[in-house]
Amino acid sequence: MMNVQEHIFSIDSEETFNEVCLEVYHYQKANCSVYGKYIDLLGKEKTCISHYTQIPFLPIDFFKTQRILAEGHQTEIIFTSSGTTGMVTSKHHVAKVAWYQRSFRSCFQRFYGEVENMAVLALLPSYLERSGSSLIFMVDDLIARSQHPLSGYFLYNHEDLFNTLDELKQCRTKTLLIGVTYALLDFCEQYKVDFPDLKIMETGGMKGRRKEMIREELHQILTYGFGVQNIHSEYGMTELLSQGYSFGEGIFQTPPWMKVLLRDTDDPLSLIEEGKTGAINVIDLANYHSCSFIATQDLGKQHVDGRFEILGRFDNSDIRGCNLLVQ
Repeated sequence: MMNVQEHIFSIDSEETFNEVCLEVYHYQKANCSVYGKYIDLLGKEKTCISHYTQIPFLPIDFFKTQRILAEGHQTEIIFTSSGTTGMVTSKHHVAKVAWYQRSFRSCFQRFYGEVENMAVLALLPSYLERSGSSLIFMVDDLIARSQHPLSGYFLYNHEDLFNTLDELKQCRTKTLLIGVTYALLDFCEQYKVDFPDLKIMETGGMKGRRKEMIREELHQILTYGFGVQNIHSEYGMTELLSQGYSFGEGIFQTPPWMKVLLRDTDDPLSLIEEGKTGAINVIDLANYHSCSFIATQDLGKQHVDGRFEILGRFDNSDIRGCNLLVQ
């Protein structure tokens, strides 16, 4: 019999996704006390759930105040969100680090191929300057597995980054640069690169360092500054163990074990149809030992094919690690 991890990471159809969602829902309702109590308070504990669209989504703010972890499991690592001094940050208690590794490795390979075949550069100063970042954990792994001698991190040493990009371009090396948005903009103010084959992946917002920008303006600056056609993006956050990726134009795709749904901002328990704007609910089945069904504070728009866009926030909640651009 296939174990639950294999079941989750081998999803290959809508039918199987629904089947696994129901399995995970019943497990978390019974074993994650915070989620179970939330379902009880909603009066949904006896509701017959037959499809993932009927599953209640836990508001993401619970990760700020509660230890969301299935009974019988210990915390192997805690990922924390970024925030200014005095701000309450989210904490994701991860019971099985191996699940996170399998999720982000499988997802990255699905969208970008084998990491061993590329150089991975990271311009992530604000993430490196604090502890507990799930993004840094992932990038550490990608850099280590890339095995390229020029793979590595850059803080504010933009000249070193410029010279490294030039060397990789001359060698025609497949290269990925992962950068926090404001740092990529800072680099472009100092240097102009012409590296058409370079993949630029922006992650996170301005972190209070710059004014927020609309995506079109931001990507126009970055495409010119790095000499590329498109800017890639990552949609991830502390509370998730999986990521969505965009190859350009801010349109994201997810792996088969992750799905985005939209809810009505006036009626948070009701979903809305594709093509309309709503608040984003995320199903991340890799979150097996915490909660896989999360109601975020993000505004989005869903396409008929399951792809989605991020449009910003629908309230004044703090901007954390996920990729958000105010439209």
